Amino acid sequence: MSKKIEFHGSDLEKIEEYYRIPKEEIIQFGANVNPLGLPETVKEKIAANFDIISSYPDRSYTSLKETIGRYCQCSPANVVVGNGSTELISLLISQRGAKKALVLGPTYSEYERELSLSGGEILYYHLDESKDFILDTEDFLDSVPKGTDLLIICNPNNPTSSAITRSCLEKILAFCSSADIFVMIDETYIEFAPDMQKVTAVPLTDKFDNLMVIRGVSKFFAAPGLRFGYGITSNREFTSMLLTHQNPWSLNSIGAFAGELMLQDGGYIKKTKELISSERERLCRELSKLDAFKAYPPSANFILLRILKDGVTSFQVFEAAIRQKMMIRDCSSFFKNLNGEFVRFCIMKPEDNERLLKVFRSI
Repeated sequence: MSKKIEFHGSDLEKIEEYYRIPKEEIIQFGANVNPLGLPETVKEKIAANFDIISSYPDRSYTSLKETIGRYCQCSPANVVVGNGSTELISLLISQRGAKKALVLGPTYSEYERELSLSGGEILYYHLDESKDFILDTEDFLDSVPKGTDLLIICNPNNPTSSAITRSCLEKILAFCSSADIFVMIDETYIEFAPDMQKVTAVPLTDKFDNLMVIRGVSKFFAAPGLRFGYGITSNREFTSMLLTHQNPWSLNSIGAFAGELMLQDGGYIKKTKELISSERERLCRELSKLDAFKAYPPSANFILLRILKDGVTSFQVFEAAIRQKMMIRDCSSFFKNLNGEFVRFCIMKPEDNERLLKVFRSI
């Protein structure tokens, strides 16, 4: 194909139409979703309790918040639930009404879209490719523009798969607290991190009230269609503001019911972490043998590659994979202001990962 078009990680219908490949046959290396699929215990219990859709969910989601509190080791009183993390991100941004928002990039485009709707100024601090996209905390703090009133961080970050340690986050939060800057940390991929406790900011919500941590179940629990997300903050005034503007029963009965089950499925959680950890190590080891690519150290369930071979573009690598019915992510839209060609792929089952490695070896 001579014409380059862009696809989101979940654009299967668009891919099917463009490449004439049945979407059911495509392995989704671009969606960053757990390859194990929805937990079997959740499937079984939803099927057995489907009549719960005949009743409204508890408007306060008391039981669900208690489960989240145990899972995250935080107070249920600090928990807000919503229709996916996207709803909570939108609510947070709209209610903060930032005049000058700072985004750590390159990152998820939804932040920019929501910020543009609020009418404030959007600024970026760009992670340094020469430092493997790992944040230089001191340089960042020295670079925060005066007047910034909202900071948005994705940790681990999409698409770089880099992560900021909790000790660095604490320095950032202390600085932001003194400068009256509210901080939103999106932890969508936190459960995939090699050592989750070293990077999660949830324990810092007790210490800083200028912080909200947002998570969801789309990626780790393979449930993007469930639309269940939650946020954690100790700022009760802000929580009250969010709830005032949030639609009642924002999370449906199935979402609330399944959400509790997922967070308590220790066997599934353990199995997922073991699979991602072992395959992440193996893939990085195999990729290091290829002269055509540089793989950046991953902290999530996906790996970012820079193409080192002259004359090869990210779109060409994307097409080489999709021709074999494997959809990876062409990262052109993420890196518009950075020289180089990048692709991103998520970790799937070993046999599928091996098929993708075969494509990379052929480049």
